[in-house]
Amino acid sequence: MTIRQLVVGFFSLIGAAILGLFLVTGWYIVDETEQAALITFGKVEETIDEPGLKFKMPWPIQKVEILPRGTFNLQVGYKEDEGEVVEFTDEAKMITGDENIVFADLAVQWRITDPEQYLYSTEDPKELLYNATSSALRSVIGSASVDEALTDERPTIEADIFESLVELMDLYQIGISISDVKLQDVELPTEEVRRAFTDVTDAREERLTKINEANRYRNQETNEVEGEKDAIISRAEGQRADRIETARGDVARFNALYEEYLVNPDVTRQRLVLETLESILPDTEIYIMDSNNDTINYLPIRPLERQQQAPVEEGTNNE
Repeated sequence: MTIRQLVVGFFSLIGAAILGLFLVTGWYIVDETEQAALITFGKVEETIDEPGLKFKMPWPIQKVEILPRGTFNLQVGYKEDEGEVVEFTDEAKMITGDENIVFADLAVQWRITDPEQYLYSTEDPKELLYNATSSALRSVIGSASVDEALTDERPTIEADIFESLVELMDLYQIGISISDVKLQDVELPTEEVRRAFTDVTDAREERLTKINEANRYRNQETNEVEGEKDAIISRAEGQRADRIETARGDVARFNALYEEYLVNPDVTRQRLVLETLESILPDTEIYIMDSNNDTINYLPIRPLERQQQAPVEEGTNNE
């Protein structure tokens, strides 16, 4: 075998090796639930979010780190078995702002948002996240009272822990974002103390129930009073309008009567007297009496009126 053949064979072997490396390490697949970091000579050159078949330079020039895109769950202060808390860890024991000991545990949902920071900013980003979560939990619980931690202030405590943990992740720059924080449980260390706080909680709930019942009764009574008030106001408005119209009619009649009085005062005055007597004594016969001596002569007015009205009515019927 000649030297030329050896050289050709050597380069052929190298080409076959390079081809083999390319066929083995020159392609990769990114699933829909994954993301990838393309690394060239130890430096992240590109992050890939689109799923599908991808190609790269063969190892050792380029390599790919496949990372999940989904949401992870971190447990702090407890161990879980089939969805049930089976044991509190040392991290669960902490002191509240009013110097009471409680067991508090937390669940954190997180995901990877920056593959380069997640891979190279720290040696163990999960451990750093765990320590940051424990620190945020202790800081917030240490600023709250035991009553707040055990009762109705838990949503506020969760919000404060979430805000503190997000600030820590922004500070550490480890490529992790926090999706949710859930305070799983807060318990007292002894059964006697737990019973005492249970009694306090029951009393508070009963107080709130009584307050709600009282508010409901007050609202009901207020609505009834408001309805009665509106009805009274409506009736008063009607009476006012009726009296105003009546007063206007009286004024119109008085003005008409006054005009007649100005024309003939005596006749108007006598007519008013007769109309008044007729209105206050409707069933009384009226007579005009004239007495010049012991004998009383009187003339009945009512029968004369009836006699005058009868011929008028008969003439009307005949027509």
